[in-house]
Amino acid sequence: MSDQELLEKIAKKDEQAFRIFVEKYHILVLNVCNNILNNYDDSMDISQEVFIKIYESIDNFRGESKISTWLYRIAINKSLNHLRSKKRQKWFSSLDSVFGDDSKKQDIKDSSLNIGEQIDLNENKVALQTSISKLPDKQKTAITLNSFEELSYKEISEVMEISVTEVGVLINRAKKNLYKLILDYYKKN
Repeated sequence: MSDQELLEKIAKKDEQAFRIFVEKYHILVLNVCNNILNNYDDSMDISQEVFIKIYESIDNFRGESKISTWLYRIAINKSLNHLRSKKRQKWFSSLDSVFGDDSKKQDIKDSSLNIGEQIDLNENKVALQTSISKLPDKQKTAITLNSFEELSYKEISEVMEISVTEVGVLINRAKKNLYKLILDYYKKN
């Protein structure tokens, strides 16, 4: 069944079509949320909210962009709103609350690495995640979509509803800021 057929059936509140749609796009939405939130449980919750939003607002999809672009946009907005609400409520009291339980993240560890290399790799991940979390929202979104979701500048511009040039500027600024933030991280630790 094509995406267009699925959307038409979902618009008619066909639950089977909606299940198929969720199965098809759940991993994409979950990855986007997790790349922004760095917390698997929150990402699961937000990804469910994304699909609820899709179900409730399917009539708003005009077909002017790809479905994946629409999903990215909703997932990013929901994730950033979640981060903002957490900041407002001052739930970021510790590093654990920002990154959640690493055992729940679906990372595959390379068993060929020795313990020292694994510790260094984990420390580098924490440094990167900590630094990314400190970037302004637009820079965080652009660098995440480019580096982790491997979207082109054009695709990112569609998702973020900005020009391709602005995407390039955001990514370049994010890289410069990340460089400084990572250096600061290692100086402090």
